[in-house]
Amino acid sequence: MKKEKSEVIKNAKYIFVVGGVMSGVGKGITTSSIAKILQSKGYNVSAMKVDPYINVDAGTMNPIEHGEVFVTEDGLETDQDIGNYERFLNKNIYKENYMTTGRVYQTVIQKERNLEYKGKCVQVVPHIPMEIRDRIEKAVEKTGAEIMVIEIGGTVGEYENLLFLEAARFMKFENPGDVLFVAVSYLPIPSKIGEMKTKPTQHAIRNLNSAGIQPDFIIARSRLEIDEPRRKKIAIHCSVARDAVISAPDIDSIYDVPLNFEKDNLGTRILDKFELKAKKDDLDSWKEMVVNSKKYNKEVKVGIVGKYFTTGDFSLSDSYISVIEAIKHACITNNCKADLCWINTEEIEKNGVKELEKFDGIIVPQGWGNRGSEGKIDTIKYCRENKKPYFGLCYGMQMAVIEYARNVLGLKDANSEEVNSGTTNPVIHIMPEQKKLLAKKQYGGTIRLGGWPCQIKEGTHFAKAYDEKFILSTDKTKIISERHRHRYEFNNEYREKLEKAGLTIAGTSPNNQIVEAVEITNHPFFIGVQFHPEYISRPLDPHPLFIEFVKVCLENK
Repeated sequence: MKKEKSEVIKNAKYIFVVGGVMSGVGKGITTSSIAKILQSKGYNVSAMKVDPYINVDAGTMNPIEHGEVFVTEDGLETDQDIGNYERFLNKNIYKENYMTTGRVYQTVIQKERNLEYKGKCVQVVPHIPMEIRDRIEKAVEKTGAEIMVIEIGGTVGEYENLLFLEAARFMKFENPGDVLFVAVSYLPIPSKIGEMKTKPTQHAIRNLNSAGIQPDFIIARSRLEIDEPRRKKIAIHCSVARDAVISAPDIDSIYDVPLNFEKDNLGTRILDKFELKAKKDDLDSWKEMVVNSKKYNKEVKVGIVGKYFTTGDFSLSDSYISVIEAIKHACITNNCKADLCWINTEEIEKNGVKELEKFDGIIVPQGWGNRGSEGKIDTIKYCRENKKPYFGLCYGMQMAVIEYARNVLGLKDANSEEVNSGTTNPVIHIMPEQKKLLAKKQYGGTIRLGGWPCQIKEGTHFAKAYDEKFILSTDKTKIISERHRHRYEFNNEYREKLEKAGLTIAGTSPNNQIVEAVEITNHPFFIGVQFHPEYISRPLDPHPLFIEFVKVCLENK
């Protein structure tokens, strides 16, 4: 017997966001912005990401090709857009809100093996779209969302996302008044022509029509605002109302996008389509944040030393998008602007550290493997010796421990087992439970992931940074929660020696077994953390460690 749907699912509304013409047009920010606008009108809103990859999750994807891997509070490795949803909605997004083709097929095959289809012939259609629909409804049940905004990855016309479009079409067919479609499409302005062209968008919408879907709104992404003649042309050729063509020109900050959409009353138009009324209308705190982000009278120059920057002749920043946004959030609080510069660790290895002199502070973010590791260690040594504010994130903490062990404690061959499995001084070693997994070649989803508690040591810079709203418990000891994504950790066999040599253990697991943060207390700011504070930083709620880092960078300019 088919299970009766809950009232939450019955009453939910769904908005599918799809992309046209090319990738990278801003579906994720559009999804985040629509969700934010509807949240400001008094609705419980959540957002989902559908990735058309065969990968089960994003954990094993190359960050240069795919962008940052974001980790949810409950420990799923996801696409970076989940991070955008959290930053805009200012709340956690959970594993139910992310799916890939690989995960959907894996579930359907497992159900077939378990005889859950009761001997039926299991087919791509309808069983894959039905599984997709079921997953969307489970996310609604988990979040209690009155409106769920679902971003379908890829571009209309690709083979990869057809089954997701089919699931969306099926949901629209079942409940026509509860489902809307938003198409984000690009309108190029060729430099030699000087005119905004609508033809690629027309073709993209016809491709969408061929999948049985007619968009309710078209987001017109372009370098400039769309003008009235082209708005009318899109309306006529794509069968949408003129006022359903929403202008989305290039802007300086992603946080301007919800305000830009509201110039065309997008939120009200969506609610009208659903025959809903706004319960309130409150974007004030968001507007204030956007205004404050532009009211600065100082600048802080931060160098990010990493290795996931280049692809061919192009430099990318998506590999470290959460770090970049966390710095921006901290700058709003400190009334300054961030001047960010990317430094490739391999260039440091070739050319030395002289380039680092011009920066007010240095961040070494996450990373994997041995490539560029010596450049990171040289960078950290320079920051330690020259009192340059230094912030190490995950791998950046591990490299700081190695540098200190080598150059202060005198263990010249100190290293991480990840970089050199034969080192005689593995100050960073593989977590014991991970050895078994690696022996079985079980890589994806097997590392330490998600939110974990951390006990703060009083009297440290680390403790000073955290304000009360981040403290979970103040009973005897201060406990915080931070998100993790790592396989290697601080080797406690070297803990006493390193502490005697002046390295402060600033944060540990509550049982004192896992080192979560280190610092040099007589340094203006030298902190390394095993976790990823950037994952939980939000424009309306910046992370305190980034706030303190930027503050010290300004004071030490």
